[in-house]
Amino acid sequence: MTQQPSIVYTLTDEAPALATQAFLPVVEAFLAAAEIAVESRDISLAARILAAFPEHLAPEQRVADALAELGELTHSPEATIIKLPNISASLPQLKGAIAELQAQGFALPDYPDTPEDDAARAIRQRYDKVKGSAVNPVLREGNSDRRAPKAVKAFARRNPPRMQAWSPEIGTHVATMRGGDFRATEQSVVVDAPCVVAIEWVDDQGAVTTLKSAVPLQAGEIIDAAVMERAALRAFLAQEMAAAREQGLLFSLHLKATMMKISDPIIFGHAVELYFASLFAGHGELLASLGVDPRAGLAELLGKVAELPQAQRAAVEAVIADAFAQGPALAMVDSDRGITNLHVPSDVIIDASMPVLVRDGGKMWNAAGALQATKAVIPDATYAPIYREVVDFCKAHGAFDPATMGSVPNVGLMAQKAEEYGSHDKTFEIAGPGRVRVVGGDGAVLLEHAVAEGDIWRMCQTKAVAVRDWVRLAVQRARADGIPAVFWLDAARPHDAQVMAQVQTYLAELETADVEITLLPPAEAMRFTLTRLKAGLDTLSVTGNVLRDYLTDLFPILEVGTSARMLSIVPLLAGGGLFETGAGGSAPKHVQQLVVENHLRWDSLGEYLALAAALASVAERFSWPQAQVLADSLDAATAQYLLNAKAPGRRVGALDNRGSLYFLTRYWAEALAAQSASAALAVRFAPVAEALGQAEAQITAELGAVQGRAVSLGGYYRPDAAAVAAIMRPSPTFNAIIDQV
Repeated sequence: MTQQPSIVYTLTDEAPALATQAFLPVVEAFLAAAEIAVESRDISLAARILAAFPEHLAPEQRVADALAELGELTHSPEATIIKLPNISASLPQLKGAIAELQAQGFALPDYPDTPEDDAARAIRQRYDKVKGSAVNPVLREGNSDRRAPKAVKAFARRNPPRMQAWSPEIGTHVATMRGGDFRATEQSVVVDAPCVVAIEWVDDQGAVTTLKSAVPLQAGEIIDAAVMERAALRAFLAQEMAAAREQGLLFSLHLKATMMKISDPIIFGHAVELYFASLFAGHGELLASLGVDPRAGLAELLGKVAELPQAQRAAVEAVIADAFAQGPALAMVDSDRGITNLHVPSDVIIDASMPVLVRDGGKMWNAAGALQATKAVIPDATYAPIYREVVDFCKAHGAFDPATMGSVPNVGLMAQKAEEYGSHDKTFEIAGPGRVRVVGGDGAVLLEHAVAEGDIWRMCQTKAVAVRDWVRLAVQRARADGIPAVFWLDAARPHDAQVMAQVQTYLAELETADVEITLLPPAEAMRFTLTRLKAGLDTLSVTGNVLRDYLTDLFPILEVGTSARMLSIVPLLAGGGLFETGAGGSAPKHVQQLVVENHLRWDSLGEYLALAAALASVAERFSWPQAQVLADSLDAATAQYLLNAKAPGRRVGALDNRGSLYFLTRYWAEALAAQSASAALAVRFAPVAEALGQAEAQITAELGAVQGRAVSLGGYYRPDAAAVAAIMRPSPTFNAIIDQV
């Protein structure tokens, strides 16, 4: 490639987006010196909503569909995209964003909870495309290579993150279904030739309703379907609630109602209904008249009840209080504010909540603000056993020691929407008894399930080209790292059996004599990996999409204290690169603190690491040596950032994100000034490094002076651009130096 390279930055949501507003001027200035263009695309929740309804907006309010543009770009070998964490919106978050945008003057339609005509159904369909994990399936046109960088791992070993001790006698355990769930009902087939299939529901009278009219499939594509039976789910949840109370354990529900935007909110709603069964039995009509949806959680229910007349409100609140008294104690999201595990579905994120339980000695926070043993309820048994293995291992062997434990990098299957369970348009809540079937163009039934009203049925696709690339990437990574690779696949599971057959075919096509490769069921793979981890040994986990999501939070949180410091590279199938910056699960709390105290404790290290990897990729793909100089210098700067402990502190008065950025920028400039690979860049950045060093006292004073006072962003989902710029760039001295680069 000979054209000038460019890097596309995504503008997203919450704390990552605020931090980017501070970092992006630095990126633009430094990369311009190497003649690398920097572009940005707004894929925030607010921007995605606005892009979906252009006809409702004034011409000057309309925004481009940046996500669609980036989706097209991923098919280009020139693509270099920096992907920041974004909101995968639950329904309450979606409604909150709509309300904020309406208040800002955007004439968006309300979200129709119960659409009664085609127009309302069309509006809801557009909103539902924005909801949940809407971004990642579009951008991830490649498989994932995710690991803790060596500098991050070394820092964690010298400065181990906190880890609570485990007691062998603790009652904490994982509870999961033994039938009637997705694991027990899964069916899977491979399509031999390209075709188009339809998804149909046939009711008890034989009437056929088309749920999805045309799903195109490629030759060799794996499709599978499964059903979560409503009756079995409710029986399981009721049983585990009773058992938690009897056993004196916290009841904690672990789902992912953001990524699994259709299935998991439904499951969450059943848990809310059952915990407050007396409330819905005695006041069901009243709650319905208020528009209460248990899937939105207890917080919305309480908000609507608060609007009732005093006497009526008191009666309902008494029933709620009695349910708390009679039911099991709930795990808390925020004990100080009374936020329970059932308050908001988007607070229930299994890949964040289960690692914290492990880190905290098998305990979660109770209403009194103390840690307590917990029943971790994971309804679907597909992946619950991996967490059971972790809990049982820690009971037997004690807590992990971050100072000595090994590492578990991951190669994840996710290209071309592989295994996008529960987060797409092929998941349905069934209207009545009958059968759901997948039918080929020739009328042949490929998959079929008996269903009842309220069951959750889902279909999933995994393309052969994605599996082939996944296998290639795993072998490449295992060879580069010199560690064993374990494919987490269960021959007893229909989907995994089909994947295993393809894996073995593609492995036979590769040279693997110099790498150690094993295929193990997930529970066994976890046991094998934990044993090596405890002994200080590294193991490459090679997993499907959901396990990729779970493990790349679990192991980093245990190893280095956070998944935000992971390096996540997605080599795109077309030859470009997507560089992700870690997880954003704690982002909302960081924004709350910023608004109250003007202190942003979000650590942008993941963003710095991603940019360095992107620059190295640009250097190789575009034959652009200046990019490699920038990449090497940025890597050197992040090493200094860690060695000198310049990450943001938690409290006002400590360094925050903006102060951390100053030091990172200074170290980057100093590394550029000292390097010998490009005299032009060294000369250009020597005065920058000198100016930043000499102005340290002035810059840090200016950054520290703004802390401790409340600030207004002008909006949560769509903050005011000028307000954000003023808040995130409060040092005139620092800004002047950067602007002169």
